[in-house]
Amino acid sequence: MKLLQNPVRPYAWGSRTAIAELLGRPTPSPHPEAEQWIGAHPTDPSTVVCPDGSRASLLDTLRADPIGQLGADRARRWGPRLPFLLKLLAAEEPLSLQAHPSAEQAAEGFAREDAAGIPLDAPERNYKDPDPKPELICALTEFHALAGFRPAARTVELLASIGVPGLDPYAELLAAEPGPDGLRALFTTWITLPQSALAQLRPPVLDGCVRHIKARGEFARECRTLLQLAEQYPTDAGVLTSLLLNHLVLEPTEAIFLPAGNLHTYLHGTGVEILANSDNVLRGGLTPKHVDVPELLRVLDFSDDGVPVLTGEPVDELQTVYRVPAQEFELSRLDWPQGRDGEAKLPGGRPQIMLCTGGAAELTGADGQVLKLERGASAWLPASEQGAAVRPIDTSDGPCRVFRATTGDGD
Repeated sequence: MKLLQNPVRPYAWGSRTAIAELLGRPTPSPHPEAEQWIGAHPTDPSTVVCPDGSRASLLDTLRADPIGQLGADRARRWGPRLPFLLKLLAAEEPLSLQAHPSAEQAAEGFAREDAAGIPLDAPERNYKDPDPKPELICALTEFHALAGFRPAARTVELLASIGVPGLDPYAELLAAEPGPDGLRALFTTWITLPQSALAQLRPPVLDGCVRHIKARGEFARECRTLLQLAEQYPTDAGVLTSLLLNHLVLEPTEAIFLPAGNLHTYLHGTGVEILANSDNVLRGGLTPKHVDVPELLRVLDFSDDGVPVLTGEPVDELQTVYRVPAQEFELSRLDWPQGRDGEAKLPGGRPQIMLCTGGAAELTGADGQVLKLERGASAWLPASEQGAAVRPIDTSDGPCRVFRATTGDGD
């Protein structure tokens, strides 16, 4: 077991307070802090802190001993590579609209772009590796996201409620085919609208949203989101297509799983995110970066059967697991309410990352080694670590919460 030091990514949409507060640093931070990466991503791996004070990249640690660190089965499947990446994510502003490919789409797309000679760092490159990128986000604060296509019939009602004649042809298009095919047709129409048509449609749509909010209409939240996005991205077709997506509000400990093809963006909030260790992103708007519409349409899932909000399944009185169909990762959380004590055993045989987000905890190895996890601290447990346990240090003044990230068994 070893403590980790983790890099923080300063993307413009990040927060100047959320990650800094969680890590116990002064606020506001000098620049927006969007994500803390906890893992072995080749671009920015975590650092392993050894008992003697020496340090090593987690990436190099895995390469030096893949079987001991990952386990024989995982090393055979993924090589000397951690298949997941854990993140602390803090969104002060919306991220780009995006979707991720399936395993088959990623492998085919990566091979196709390689054969075409597109450099990996080229801005028009879609596939940076041959792997899928499913992900799960678990809220630490109230967390707002757009994810998956709303049932088509409800979107027809939304478009009608805004009361803009310019939207009538689009509402009629979807009403005539209220399902995935209609959503595909409408999304394709909107994302390819000429700028002249967008510029003509934008003012009445904004005015209609303002009227709907003042009237306390049923879709006021969706209208507020559109107005916010339009202020930041006045010429982006993604503003209009946001009307097609489910607006989800997660309470702390609630989560959503985003499989291949799910169009989504995170709007605001702080959460723990776990995802397959891949860089494959197909963007759909709300960004100045490359948007490849034909390739995006190849991977998008236009089903409108909803995105379930996950509360997790209890494993025992301390641990709750978020079960999702991803072999690359599994996320669970351990909770000790105020005044509660008790030790949780950690199964061995898999690589594990422990992240404390509330209170303070103590990790004890089978050999008696003890690591203290303050709020915001994380630790690496190799697959060879058998019989480790975690417990809170003191819950007399408040609860303790620790997240556990490991590889999954999903199909």
